[in-house]
Amino acid sequence: MTEKQKGPPKNIRYDSLPLPVKIYVNVATFVGVAIGIYFIFGLNIGGLLFVDAEYYYLFFGLFGPCGFLIMPEQKKASWYDYLLSTLFFALCIYFFLNARQITLVGWIPATQFNVVLACIFIVIMLEGARRGAGGLAWPIVALVLGIYPLIADYVPGVFNGVSQPFNSTISYYVYGGFGILGIPGRVMGGILLGFLVFAGFLIETGAGKFFLDVAYSLLGKYRGGPAKVAVVSSGFFGSLSGSIAANIVSTGSITIPAMKRLGYPARYAGALEACASTGGVLMPPVMGATAFVMAAMLETPYHTIMLAAAVPSILFYFGLLVQADAYAAKVGMKGLPKEELPSFWRVLKKGWPFLFVLLFLVWGLLIMEWEFLTPFYASLVLILLSFTSSETRITSKNFFNAMLMVGTLVTRTLVIILPAGIVISAISITGVGAAFTTGAVSLGGGNLVLIMIIGVLACYVMGMAGMLLTAYVFLAVTMAPAIIQIGGLNELSVHLFIMYYSMLSFITPPVAAGAFIGAAVAGASPIKTAITAMRLGIVIYFVPFFFVFNPALILQGPLFESLYLFIFCLIGIWVLAGGLEGYLAFVGRLALWTRPILIGGGFMIALPGIRSTIIGAVISAVIIYIILIMNKLRFKEDQISMNT
Repeated sequence: MTEKQKGPPKNIRYDSLPLPVKIYVNVATFVGVAIGIYFIFGLNIGGLLFVDAEYYYLFFGLFGPCGFLIMPEQKKASWYDYLLSTLFFALCIYFFLNARQITLVGWIPATQFNVVLACIFIVIMLEGARRGAGGLAWPIVALVLGIYPLIADYVPGVFNGVSQPFNSTISYYVYGGFGILGIPGRVMGGILLGFLVFAGFLIETGAGKFFLDVAYSLLGKYRGGPAKVAVVSSGFFGSLSGSIAANIVSTGSITIPAMKRLGYPARYAGALEACASTGGVLMPPVMGATAFVMAAMLETPYHTIMLAAAVPSILFYFGLLVQADAYAAKVGMKGLPKEELPSFWRVLKKGWPFLFVLLFLVWGLLIMEWEFLTPFYASLVLILLSFTSSETRITSKNFFNAMLMVGTLVTRTLVIILPAGIVISAISITGVGAAFTTGAVSLGGGNLVLIMIIGVLACYVMGMAGMLLTAYVFLAVTMAPAIIQIGGLNELSVHLFIMYYSMLSFITPPVAAGAFIGAAVAGASPIKTAITAMRLGIVIYFVPFFFVFNPALILQGPLFESLYLFIFCLIGIWVLAGGLEGYLAFVGRLALWTRPILIGGGFMIALPGIRSTIIGAVISAVIIYIILIMNKLRFKEDQISMNT
């Protein structure tokens, strides 16, 4: 591959900022990261120690104002952007200076003056969320739920709760432990910061291009090579960037044209890239922000979340690879010419530090259990290893660009996560969580599957607006207890279930934001692309049900059980994917009548449970045997025809 990987669209807003403002953005990033390291590592220099609230308010005050200066990226900043940035900074510094009193004395309810300041802060915070999320859906949901505690007594049904006075409600959001000082503070200031620093340095130093070139060098020569490259490279890049849209645009700008050139229809190319990019945010070792929120809510080590997500991610990407291969075989595609592909050893020689540092990250998380210190160590290792080659060496310019990337990632994630404090606090102070749980149990008639289907619909509806984090936070507090209560299910598997189904709206019509972006890059019909994406992503529609009923599939059980479930899932997905595409690897083309039988058989093989697995295996084996006999007879007939 001679093309250079394109990055995210150019940030016109940052480039157009006056020099003093650019300096502020960079200084805020440097200081914010430095203070974060100081706090997370528990340093004590000269007796300087931060209480949690002090650190969180200061962290918000450094990165939050940058959101109004650099977002939206494709529009120049105006006077009101500077005003909002200044106000947000001033409010956070005021809260920072009073943080010890807020913590020790408590500002619930706060004085009238401090309530007014909190109201101004919330309005500005919601505007920041609008910019970060790219639309009004998320701030509107946060605003509606923020108003809810004021009228909870008057809301009928399962949403009836205990109303709260206005001053107390606002105080809970800004000064309380369940508001912005709760999950948003712990996730951004403690859990996620190091991973965003690590991702920023990896992206800026060329890791995205390295993984793309590795994928091309290993898979490009095989049939449907660019499609397989799209699957693998998007998984890696999506894990680093945490952004589905950025993943589709960056890797898709190379893989989608390559797929189209090889013969894949535009809708297929766009759909495959959308699926691969969507799965990237759940691909270990670096996952999207929601995984870190989950770790905070469950008070579970991040490496536990990472390990649990590994098997479903592998199954999802295996399904994509099998379908891409089957389509290529069915239409007779070849791989890319050897001269167009990079040498694997040459790519590895240039970029081995990227691979080493990822292995180091996994080692630090799983073996050393350094948790949230690990990505800081990995970033340091990456910087040191960069000096082993002139092509990877981090210069002063690269370093500043990497820090700017870090600042952008932290800022964008922060402004999206902050309103989650309103959602969690509103549910907590009204007691509606328990009422919703009871209502869901009643609506589902005590039937676990029906309750889970209700949960799936709720995930989908909330996820349609791109509110993956919102859907997870709300349903983790309300729906998860109901599912766990009725079925006695594993808590982690239920939370992963919610997260996976919230993500599916990115490839499921009518919204299908990820599929639509893929369609735009591919020049295809959005609806056709979304429908194709649903078929390609079929694995992720049923795997969450599998692991929620058998947690061994997410390594929450005996190792032997996890292993055999994983193997049968791979076999089942191979059969099911072949049925969907009309071609089964190692078997050949499938007659139309055999396809629905193999789809059902593959599903039953993958379904946890000895009886269903055996039935599915027998059905599939019989059909495959018949197909092989038919193909053999057809081959003999063709040979006879050729000889005569």
